[in-house]
Amino acid sequence: MGLSGKKDVQVDIRCNRDVVYGLFKHRLNDLLYIAPQYYLGCELQEGEWGTVGAIFIQNYLLDGKKQFCKKCLEALDEVNRSITYKVCDGDLLKAYKSFKEHLRFDGKGDNNCTFTWTLEYEKMNEDVPDPDSVFEAVQSIIKYAETHIVESAQDK
Repeated sequence: MGLSGKKDVQVDIRCNRDVVYGLFKHRLNDLLYIAPQYYLGCELQEGEWGTVGAIFIQNYLLDGKKQFCKKCLEALDEVNRSITYKVCDGDLLKAYKSFKEHLRFDGKGDNNCTFTWTLEYEKMNEDVPDPDSVFEAVQSIIKYAETHIVESAQDK
């Protein structure tokens, strides 16, 4: 098994892709209220939300441990509704030399989309496990986001 890896997870959600894309592009700090069992804090450090080069810090729980992560918004594709974040500091880089997230929201109708999250990483050594717990957390977070968006739409 190599030190570099790439994993995907796809989740079908009952949300308009533009709405959920906007959440992950402009309003990551809303995840504090949407998924408080995972997110403890999210703060913009540099730039503006939703712009390439923006840097933010997230504090979250993973495997019952408080974690810190500094990310840079590296790329946006408005046509395909995709976002790329690169981890530039934090607890993940203790085990991984590099860690990059690609999020994509594919529309299937007004209130249906497929969320695809691709993770590219390079382990520090062979003893480092694949980031399976990160994948489990992301699947839960996107489902919490779906519930929040659907309930917010019903309240209007």
